[in-house]
Amino acid sequence: MSVLMTMRIAGDPAKLEQSDEGSDNGQAIIESAKQHGVIAHRFYGSDDGHIMVLDEWPDRESFQRFFEENKGRIQPMMAAVGAQGEPEITFWRELDTSDKVGWGA
Repeated sequence: MSVLMTMRIAGDPAKLEQSDEGSDNGQAIIESAKQHGVIAHRFYGSDDGHIMVLDEWPDRESFQRFFEENKGRIQPMMAAVGAQGEPEITFWRELDTSDKVGWGA
């Protein structure tokens, strides 16, 4: 079963949207993620100055291999949008409950 990975860090969501336009570095990162098996990827921003990455991966190890290989690309991108400190990375597994709605429930 796949896992969701959330990565949360203080930063400027508007700068991230602006820096994404035509970014060769961003495209290289996503191509590497695809090679490592990413299933889905999105960025989200909050009004209080936080950026969250929400990814679905086949397993925790696939993400970890991708992240280690791409730190040199990811860190400068995050610094450019004012990211501060270490990101908070959490892995989530789906719970088997009877109240599922959507996503092919």
